[in-house]
Parts: sequence; structure tokens; C-alpha cells
Amino acid sequence: MSLEAWRGYPRIMTTSAERERIPNDVLTSVRKSMNLSQDEFARGLRDAGEELGEPNDASKRLVQRWESGETRTCRPLYARALKRFTGRMPESLGFAIPMARVHSDGAGGHDMEAGEVGTADAGASPEPQPQSEYAGIWLSRYEFYSSSRDETFDCKHHVVIVQHGNRLTAQSLPGASTNPGSPLSLDLTIDRNVVTGTWTEQTAADGYYQGARYHGAIQLLIEPTGRRMAGKWVGFGKDFDVNTGPWELRLLDRSTGRASIERYSTTPQ
Repeated sequence: MSLEAWRGYPRIMTTSAERERIPNDVLTSVRKSMNLSQDEFARGLRDAGEELGEPNDASKRLVQRWESGETRTCRPLYARALKRFTGRMPESLGFAIPMARVHSDGAGGHDMEAGEVGTADAGASPEPQPQSEYAGIWLSRYEFYSSSRDETFDCKHHVVIVQHGNRLTAQSLPGASTNPGSPLSLDLTIDRNVVTGTWTEQTAADGYYQGARYHGAIQLLIEPTGRRMAGKWVGFGKDFDVNTGPWELRLLDRSTGRASIERYSTTPQ
């Protein structure tokens, strides 16, 4: 297995045209975890712009271009609206950094450049529905030992997985965790029955770990049924050490539609 595959990253594209075709699965999974259509997501960005005093022309077509990878960056105007609406910095939503420049007037559609459409498009294509083997809603479960509490904890999240080719991107659903207020993200690559990648969890600001951000690597084996992945995580500890523990994903629902998202936006049992 190549070093890039072990790290969970896709192969490095050699041309700008190839890079533009890499879907932004992170943004797609975050939107789905919010249980929003592309139209509703765009409306939320417009509302966020109004709240910030910076009106924008976010549309379904713009969101489609972002998610398809046709546009890999967003303008500062939209970056601020994205942060207000999702609570995340653009770089954590799959956008390339640094951001492009802001035009001198810094408002509305004048903030966009060629290649990024920000007006409503009645002829826009339907929202793409990824056809993949592992897309769906899964139960994520991992264990970790807390040295400060001398106890092992079992943590569960309902996550939505988006797949493009051999790449899987997972995002926890709001309110669907045994760690309230601690969103979980996974960026994975499949090589036959081996899944390798990285994980990130932002702990709750009012929780035991006071908003600390943890991240590390993960490797799982896919069972022949394709409905369970099991393996190990690895990550840093507070005492200059590296910890590890079991991690598994179990398929709950093949659908990532609205009804399924609503059904699993609850604390895992």
C-alpha cells in the first residue's frame, strides 16, 4: 500500500483541471448532516449574510459547483457566511486555502469572479445523488482510556457517509452522539477490504475536555457483508504519548435522504 493511501489521502492530481474535478465530500457530508437540501443550504448562507450585514447571492447552483469540485475556493464574503451558518472555518469544509481576493465593493454578487455563479439558475441540474456501496448512515463506536479519570469510555455517533470512488467522508449528525456537542469527522480511503484514513473530533466547550480538538489515524477492515468495518484508531495523548483503541462502524441505513437523517439525529443507544 502506498504512503498516500496509508495516510487516507487521495492521489495527488497533476493538473488544475483534475484538481477541480475532486468532489468536496466534506461540504456534502456537513450539509447532509444538517439535513438540508442544496437550496436550503444556499438560503441559510443568504440569511447568514443578512445577519452579518453582508448580503450575498448564494444559490443552489453555487452549492452544486462547490460540492462537485468545479469551484475549489470560496470568496471571503461566502467564507464569513459559511462560518456563521455552519460554525466551521472554510478550510474545515473542504475548501482550498488561501481564499481568493475580495473585490473593492465587497458586497453581493460583485464579490464573485468568473467560474463561480451566485445567482439563481432555474435550469440547474438536479442535486447529484452519489451511487456507492458504502454511502449511508452508520453507527460509529470507539473506546478510549482516560488516565485522568482511570476509566475506559465507550463513545458513539451516528454519522452520514458520502462516497466518491474509493474515498469516504463521514460527518456526525447533530445531537446524535453520546458526547453531546462533540462533532466527529472521518476522511477515509478504501483499498479492497482495507479502509485507512484520519479522524477529527472537536470536544464540547462545556465538557470535560473543554473544547479541545483531537485527531489521529484509523484503519479498519471491511467484513464480507459490507455492513461492518472494524479496526483501531491511534492518536496523541496529553502526556506526550500516543494512544490506541478499538473502532467500528456498523451500517444502519443505506439512504442519506431527509427522512433517514431525521430518524438518526438522536443519541445512539
